[in-house]
Amino acid sequence: MIVTRRMLPRRTFLRGTGATLALPLLDAMIPALTAQSRTAARPVPRLGFIYTPNGVIQAQWTPVDDGRQFTFSPILKPLEPLRDRVLIVSGLAHRQAESFGDGNADHHRATAAWLSGVHAWTRTTGLEIRLDTTADQIAAAAIGRDTRLPSLELALESATSIACDSGADCFYSNTVSWRTPTNPLPAEIHPRVVFERLFGDGGTPAQRRAQMQRSASLLDSLTDEVARLTRRVGTGDRAKIDEYLESVRSLEVRITRTDAESAIASVELPDRPSDMPATIDEHARSMFDLITLAFRADLTRVFTLLVGREQTNRTYPEIGVPDGHHAVSHHQHDPQIVSKKAKIDTYHASLLGRFLRQLADTADGDGSLLDRSMILYGSGLGDGDQHSHHDLPVLVAGGGAGRSVGGQHLRLRETPMTNLLVTLLNRAGVPLEKLGDSTGPLSIEPLASI
Repeated sequence: MIVTRRMLPRRTFLRGTGATLALPLLDAMIPALTAQSRTAARPVPRLGFIYTPNGVIQAQWTPVDDGRQFTFSPILKPLEPLRDRVLIVSGLAHRQAESFGDGNADHHRATAAWLSGVHAWTRTTGLEIRLDTTADQIAAAAIGRDTRLPSLELALESATSIACDSGADCFYSNTVSWRTPTNPLPAEIHPRVVFERLFGDGGTPAQRRAQMQRSASLLDSLTDEVARLTRRVGTGDRAKIDEYLESVRSLEVRITRTDAESAIASVELPDRPSDMPATIDEHARSMFDLITLAFRADLTRVFTLLVGREQTNRTYPEIGVPDGHHAVSHHQHDPQIVSKKAKIDTYHASLLGRFLRQLADTADGDGSLLDRSMILYGSGLGDGDQHSHHDLPVLVAGGGAGRSVGGQHLRLRETPMTNLLVTLLNRAGVPLEKLGDSTGPLSIEPLASI
């Protein structure tokens, strides 16, 4: 038998006027008559790290029972439809976030330690600010070196929304990502800027913005390239390309519409950025859409997302909580205030659930993006009322390219959270023996195959 199919390179791009667009995994990118062609190309792992601020109501977060027969807690109830892809871990701690005679900056040390396991000295000034390379950047250097963006650092809230206790605090609370001990990576909040970073052709933000204004659409400039490509691939790949481009078009239209609506609103609210979504729900949807597209096109394999920054006093009137988030985290066991904090925690879990379902519904080879991903979700504070750094809220979601075991609640004796980080990196193909205060990878049986 003669095989005439020409294989497309995995890193195939569509290039138009001022626009470059990566493609998802197509059958035409898999070598003909190989084991991969009969199943799928070897899956690449994706890692995500989603941080929520101000701790949680632990009694409503932690399942009362352990193992595979656990019952989802009230806060985690939105994740129940994804039971087999959710691993909840209790008993993890970040002791390096505690005060070592270093003042009351527990919130900011919590953010700093979350992916580093290193104590952030907050009573410092200027160039003395120092941490260590964080887990996401260790992963980015290993599994992200072949992608356009080794990692994405995102946030749903601006850096100006929080207060700082000392001159150093804001450096530690504004990001969970540190490329080197002295190089924190800023978290981007603007969907438009992220969209251009993923799909633009470079240049300064001003140049990219001007190019977007000159072009009716990124996709419009790729029409000829799309036509040429579709003539080279089979029917199944054409359907994949159409579906993928429709997702890009939908997101592009939504961001453009948000820009227009915000520009009108800015006449009355001049302090509102013109390209920011009006609500956290819209903001989260846009960011998660962008992450999904970036994963699907293999533009990046690692992301971090700050749902909020520590000490944030964001309000949530849409769910019946007009009070500030930080204020209700200090509930002093008042049942009414506890209820408000639990509503916020549950709402954040629902945002995660929607994103996980989106990944589960997005094909990647012979599985889904959720099958290929490990998403760590949690906070650097356990009980926000007490500023405690033990019994942290932690869960891992996804299939991990066949290496993750969900559908269970693991209750550990107090263990450094960095042990879990080491385990996740190892199972993603990133060899690592130690991170921060870790004492080694988690070796208990249920985690052996993560």
